[in-house]
Amino acid sequence: MKYEHFETKAIHVGHDQSQHNDSLAVPIYQTSTFVFPSAESGERRFAGQEQGYVYSRLSNPTVACLEERMAALEGGDRGLAFASGMAAVSAVLLGLAKTGDHILCSEGVYGCTYGLLHYMEEKLNISHSLLSMETKEEIEQAIVHNTSLIYIESPINPTMKLVDLQMVAHVAKEKGIPVIVDNTFCSPYLQQPLALGCDLVLHSATKYICGHGDVIGGIVVGREDVMKQLAATVQKDIGGVMAPFDAWLLLRGIKTLAIRLDRHCENAEKIAALLKGHPHIESVYFPGDNQFPQYALAQRQMKRGGGMISFTIKGGKEEAQQFMNALSLIKIAVSLGDAETLIQHPATMTHAVVAEEDREKMGIGQNLLRLSLGLEAWQDIWEDLERGFTALQNMPTVTNYESN
Repeated sequence: MKYEHFETKAIHVGHDQSQHNDSLAVPIYQTSTFVFPSAESGERRFAGQEQGYVYSRLSNPTVACLEERMAALEGGDRGLAFASGMAAVSAVLLGLAKTGDHILCSEGVYGCTYGLLHYMEEKLNISHSLLSMETKEEIEQAIVHNTSLIYIESPINPTMKLVDLQMVAHVAKEKGIPVIVDNTFCSPYLQQPLALGCDLVLHSATKYICGHGDVIGGIVVGREDVMKQLAATVQKDIGGVMAPFDAWLLLRGIKTLAIRLDRHCENAEKIAALLKGHPHIESVYFPGDNQFPQYALAQRQMKRGGGMISFTIKGGKEEAQQFMNALSLIKIAVSLGDAETLIQHPATMTHAVVAEEDREKMGIGQNLLRLSLGLEAWQDIWEDLERGFTALQNMPTVTNYESN
């Protein structure tokens, strides 16, 4: 049965109870291998002539349900699950690029993606370049004869800058180049890059897909032919596959994805409005703010502004760390999308591996903080942030103020 609405797909796609002893929940198939009914059946399955499971590194019923459900939510033909978000990123980049190729990337990328790109350049002679991707002409000029793919984060981690996905996809299609989008910050509930013309979408499923801070995982969704190629090569042979229990936890998380994202977004909207104009704040970066430079683009390609805010405080690293250390409810941690509100300092944490010169180009200064709004009452989140501001009052680099 096909379902029209996102919330229904998130609960039902991929699971037929009649095929699993009428179990309401998807069973955990905690097995490494599967028994063949006959030697001939085993031969046919290895030859791809018969449906059926062989070995959990190749496919597993619990993992398969997750892959099918994520494909439905993203509007793709097929999904592939991996042991981590970086396993998913690695699979796509290694699977679609070869020695001598060039990868065109959005100006900002996650620190470990940045590290992987440099590793690939050093070890495999696969070069890359970072581009703001603000205009069609800029992208056309940056594409060279050996550009094999375009890799985008939008919103970009941690500056929240957006890339016009439809515009990039249009340019790429004229050149026959696939476009890959890291959709971690939005989840398929807030943004669907495939519907905008992009070719592959990936997630660190550790974040909003899970939502509870207890799973490491990655997902890739796209066309059947590309997914088949990745499954038969980098997924099978490199082997960064997802465990059945992790897939089961992610399936559980997905059931409440829409409800959770609505609350994350509501909290982010409230907190962003309070941060703006605060005496200790220099700037706030939130796509849901109608004064955000790319607000019109956010309205076109995102359902809402998301649950992530980045902001700069007056001062530098010392002030940023003093602010974080004064917090109590909000936890200092580098993940996002959890029920708990989390804060981190990108310059010394998630993006510490990025060369200082590149960090500056990306807009990642020592006074930038990234806030992942959780599911708590927004009033309690704001009260905790006020603790951080109070801790800054007596520092010589910041002017005292009367809290209102």
